[in-house]
Amino acid sequence: MERRFKVYIYPDGDPNTFYQTPRKLTGKYSSEGYFFQNIRESGFRTEDPDEAHLFFIPISCHKMRGKGTSYENMTIIVKDYVEGLIAKYPYWNRTLGADHFLVTCHDVGVRAFEGLPFLIKNSIRVVCSPSYDVGFIPHKDVALPQVLQPFALPAGGNDIENRTNLGFWAGHRNSKIRVILARVWENDTELDISNNRINRAIGPLVYQKRFYRNKFCICPGGSQVNSARITDSIHYGCVPVIISDYYDLPFNDILDWRKFAVVLRERDVYHLKQILKAITDAEFKRLHENLVKVQKHFQWNTPPIKYDAFHMVMYELWLRHHVIKY
Repeated sequence: MERRFKVYIYPDGDPNTFYQTPRKLTGKYSSEGYFFQNIRESGFRTEDPDEAHLFFIPISCHKMRGKGTSYENMTIIVKDYVEGLIAKYPYWNRTLGADHFLVTCHDVGVRAFEGLPFLIKNSIRVVCSPSYDVGFIPHKDVALPQVLQPFALPAGGNDIENRTNLGFWAGHRNSKIRVILARVWENDTELDISNNRINRAIGPLVYQKRFYRNKFCICPGGSQVNSARITDSIHYGCVPVIISDYYDLPFNDILDWRKFAVVLRERDVYHLKQILKAITDAEFKRLHENLVKVQKHFQWNTPPIKYDAFHMVMYELWLRHHVIKY
């Protein structure tokens, strides 16, 4: 892949507005910014569209959001831009956009392309909100991990002896599964379940430090199933417990999540404590060891380095380009 795979980035658009450059490389939507920068820094970029395997549509919905663009105007800007590319270049019509892709890590960014139903149907969407109810197509689209970088504290490692608490979650009740989780387990003595986000006033980095003390970190689906909590758990060495129906996990084509995470259906929330306590020490040790091994795959770097999040996304795209025929 590293020797052969080539991507052409459309040069159109004023780089001072919404094109070509990321808004920033921090915050919970930083994956979008890192990808925009990484693709330019990498050897995958080609200036020759005739040798490209895929075509990148470099419009940043995150950047629009940062400039206060309304959803309605965002949809118009995206539609005009993509239709302009289609009219100007011959490449879209060869496959009706099947060899084109976009990248957005903002839930509003996913909605901004709703004015282009043919793009949603045909093109590859690399998105941070891969729930099936937003039109995500698992064999075509790519689940982009939502990574909250820079991380506030160092990565968790071989520290099982410090993980004396069974499980942890703190957050807003903005979905049915979170309401149930809080109602059933918030008063439990072995599960640390907080029915709200932890107030920073009680001390610095209290939320992040909880990850170090727990064996399992609960990751229930929110208003969108994706959450930076999953990659936080991975970074801090706390085995993630995914509780969500119909969720395509990031890099699911490459990684076996059941080797470093616990993946449950939403109905399992009522038996959460029993399920976690049934995991033996030996089983947990294997999960934790594998978790430490995959941490590098959920880390963004600039410039990108081998096996990091950027290269994982590129490999997902490489797998998909093989099925495009024209």
